[in-house]
Amino acid sequence: MRAVARIDRRKNVTMPELHELSISELSRAVHARKVSPVDVVEACLARVEAFNGQVNAFVHLCPDSARDEARRQEREIAGGGDPGPLAGVPLGVKDLEDVAGLPTTFGSVPFKDHVAERDSIQVERLRAAGAIVLGKTNTPEFGYTGFTKNRIFGVTRNPWNLEKTPGGSSGGSSAAIAARMVPMVTASDGGGSVRIPACYVGAFGLKPTFGRIPGGPEPHRMLRWVDTVHNGPLTRTVEDAALFLDVTSGYHPADPCSLPAPATSYRDAIAGELAPLRIALSPGLGYARAESQVLREVRSAAAVFEGLGHGVEEIDTVFPDLGRAWAYACGAELYAELAAEVAGRESELGRGFWGGTESASHLTPLEMGDIQRERYELNEALWELFDRFDLLLTPTLPTAAFAAGGPPPPTIDGHPLESPLHAVAFTYPFNFSGHPAANVRAGFNDEGLPVGLQIVAARHRDDLVLQAARAFEKEQPMDGWPEL
Repeated sequence: MRAVARIDRRKNVTMPELHELSISELSRAVHARKVSPVDVVEACLARVEAFNGQVNAFVHLCPDSARDEARRQEREIAGGGDPGPLAGVPLGVKDLEDVAGLPTTFGSVPFKDHVAERDSIQVERLRAAGAIVLGKTNTPEFGYTGFTKNRIFGVTRNPWNLEKTPGGSSGGSSAAIAARMVPMVTASDGGGSVRIPACYVGAFGLKPTFGRIPGGPEPHRMLRWVDTVHNGPLTRTVEDAALFLDVTSGYHPADPCSLPAPATSYRDAIAGELAPLRIALSPGLGYARAESQVLREVRSAAAVFEGLGHGVEEIDTVFPDLGRAWAYACGAELYAELAAEVAGRESELGRGFWGGTESASHLTPLEMGDIQRERYELNEALWELFDRFDLLLTPTLPTAAFAAGGPPPPTIDGHPLESPLHAVAFTYPFNFSGHPAANVRAGFNDEGLPVGLQIVAARHRDDLVLQAARAFEKEQPMDGWPEL
């Protein structure tokens, strides 16, 4: 798809329609005074008005405050000021994350009237850099599923095919990106919730090293003990993700697990040349299965790296399958977080969500010890792998997008899944390990739906994941987006 050109008569230049521009393109255009923050906000609001009825990406909008902030920035720029590196860039915020004065419903009926008192740290940093919040994006109840549907706002749909899901739990965010409603969104990943929706809409999604972007302040006022949830960028380009990380990373006392800011800029890191790498390609991690069409595109994408001079070796290394352990550990923590708040209102919760959460509530200390022993085995396996290789490539997901309202597919190429969690078999291991992992668009299946390649590196090598993704993007750009 080609972006439609418009004329900026103030500067007499031709440029794509504003809603088609990436974060980085908008930032450069706003700072060069080629476009106004007001024009950008109006273009994105018009896009939301035109297509949100079909897609259901946004569930709350704040057009008045967005216009007010855009006008304020316009005045500041006219006076020679600089509102920040994200000046004039509209932002959609996932409805698991707080924006002061806006609802945070978590996609859950008992919280439908909850209004946030302050911004999350991530939103606070994005706004301080000039981002302009347009509203909140849809999510499954408490981010529980890999597709986006809840009792308050209903089903969110994939702009590539409205009968399909854009994934979850950041499905509203990914749909908004693919439909070009906004260039920037927030997303979070507890078992794949950045990479799953990025894969299903053909976007770039990065789950950084655990702690890279601070979480919190926690709305339920409880420090988490299961270190699996990562904030991360979900964008249309790798450069956009690097800029997002530059703005949001760095320690904050609200999150004791957050990491210090890196010494160098991620945007600077992706500008350099990528040295020859040793790359492992694992089609199944030893326990998973992917559709033949997915493997076709993944192997073709791995060949791009070979064409760039990197060594790629297909391996059959067996990693422990931690799906059950991951589900129980995360479910027990979520039960502890919510049980008192929803007491007496459990019938208002989704049956699958609360049933799964309650089933994990009886986890004993000895069982948690067994889970942590399994995590130790996974850490050892990855330690050994990254002693031999610089990167690991896998399918991001076993299939392309399935039906918008779910459920996930029970079979892969006619073979029954050994576990329901094997519908997302390639993502959750790296939440349990904390390693950085990203999705890039590998290609398309025979239905024309995006297929994803996952790129994984050793802990704290977010820069290497971004560099590799950028090198791939140069050879195979993610620049075609669906018409609506």
